[in-house]
Amino acid sequence: MIEYPEYIQRAINAFSKLPGIGYKTAVRLTMNMIGREIKDVEDFCSDILNSKKELRYCSKCKNFSEDDLCFVCMDKGRDHSTICVVQDVKDLYAFEKTRTYRGVYYVLHGVITPIKGIGPSDIGIDFLEERVKSENLKEIILATSPTLEGEATSIYLSKLFNNGNIKVTRLAYGIPLGSDLEYVDEITLGRALNSRMQI
Repeated sequence: MIEYPEYIQRAINAFSKLPGIGYKTAVRLTMNMIGREIKDVEDFCSDILNSKKELRYCSKCKNFSEDDLCFVCMDKGRDHSTICVVQDVKDLYAFEKTRTYRGVYYVLHGVITPIKGIGPSDIGIDFLEERVKSENLKEIILATSPTLEGEATSIYLSKLFNNGNIKVTRLAYGIPLGSDLEYVDEITLGRALNSRMQI
């Protein structure tokens, strides 16, 4: 492996810590930043630092916000009787990009992971429970990732809130358009079969 000067190597190591960034990509990003004007680099660093310092969690849904309430919770045109429970802020923005969901959210910032000692109170489920008790909700949509931990969290939440007064639903997972059935894994295929609908 090539030995870069210390400061370049430290920058490469820093980029390598980001999700989805391998060593080669980290090198490219580092070299790109070094090749820029000092003002561009300072602005880049300043924007990230300000985001970390100035953003806080929305007091209602735990989305990132500059104010006490985020842009979703402040929107009176939304259906505040429907909450979509997501695992992370990036999942909230994925839903927002679809422009089809008009309810509100609750961000867990994680999933129940007993092997790492992460329980319901560690991801704010107690806060969500208080919110469900205090608001006139019609539906809770469970939108955690289809991983073992995401499924466990979803099952926990469904048992917690499935008392008959509120409709509790789970995202359907199925076969992507354009894919061949022979290449679809058995878990996805099984979920697609169980989530079938009448046409």
